[in-house]
Amino acid sequence: MPRFTHLPLILKPIGKGKLSKRYGDKMGFPVFPLLWKDPETGEPSRGYREDGFFSDAFINMLALLGWNPGTEQEIFSMKELCEVFSLERVGKSGARFDPEKTKWFNHQYFIKKSDRELGELLLPLLKEKGIITELSKATRVCGMVKERCNFVSEIWDQSYFLFQAPTSYDDKIVSKRWKDDVPAIMGEIAGFFETIEQWNAPAIKEPFSAFVTAKGWNFGTVMNSMRLCLVGSSFGPNIFEICDLIGQTETTSRIRKAVATINY
Repeated sequence: MPRFTHLPLILKPIGKGKLSKRYGDKMGFPVFPLLWKDPETGEPSRGYREDGFFSDAFINMLALLGWNPGTEQEIFSMKELCEVFSLERVGKSGARFDPEKTKWFNHQYFIKKSDRELGELLLPLLKEKGIITELSKATRVCGMVKERCNFVSEIWDQSYFLFQAPTSYDDKIVSKRWKDDVPAIMGEIAGFFETIEQWNAPAIKEPFSAFVTAKGWNFGTVMNSMRLCLVGSSFGPNIFEICDLIGQTETTSRIRKAVATINY
C-alpha cells in the first residue's frame, strides 16, 4: 500500500501566503527550477537554471525548506542528503523562502568549484563579448575574483579590466584620488615599471615598494591612483596580480594613457 506525505508549503519571503509565480515576478526572482512556459499563453518564465544557479546548490537549498537535519550543517552533497533525510524531521508549518539565502547557497558551491572548471564556463561568455583568450588565462582570472561572485555571469563584472583597457575613469574616484601631484608620480612609476626585468607579482612588488619608499610618497595614495589607471575605478583584486596578468607593456601603457587622459 503506497504511503503519502504532505510537505510544508513554501511561503513568501515577506508577508502572509504561499509563494506564487505572480509574487516571484513582482519581486524579481524565479519560482521554477527550469524555464517554464504557460501552456495556454506560451508566456515563458525563467527558472533558476537560466538565472545561473548550479543544480546541486539549488537542490541543497530546496532540501532545507521544511526539513531540518538536526545539526548546524547547511551544505550537503546529494549523497549526504540521501543518507540523513527522514520524514520525521520534516516540519508541519510552512517554510519561508529567502531569495538572498538561495544566492548564498550558490556562492558556497561556486567558490568550491575549481578555477579551471569556472574558467571553462567563462570562456563562452567571453566569446559572446568578442574576447578570445586561452583557458589558462580564464582559469587564472576566475581564481582572482571568484570570492566576489555568486554566478559565472558575475565574473565579467569583476574582471572585465583584465581583458580590456578602461575607456573611461570613475568621476568620483578621479575627484577623490587624482590630485595635482598624481600625474607626475604616475609618470615616474610608468618609467620605473619599464626597467623591471622579471615581470611577475612578487618580482614587481618588492622593487616597487622600495622605489615608492625612497621617493617618500604615500603608499596608499600611489596604490589607489595606480588602480584607477589600470582598472578605471577603485575595485579589483591585488594590484600586483593585475600587473602580472595584463603584462608589462599593457601596464605601462594604461598608466601613461590615464596620465594623458584624466582631467584633459
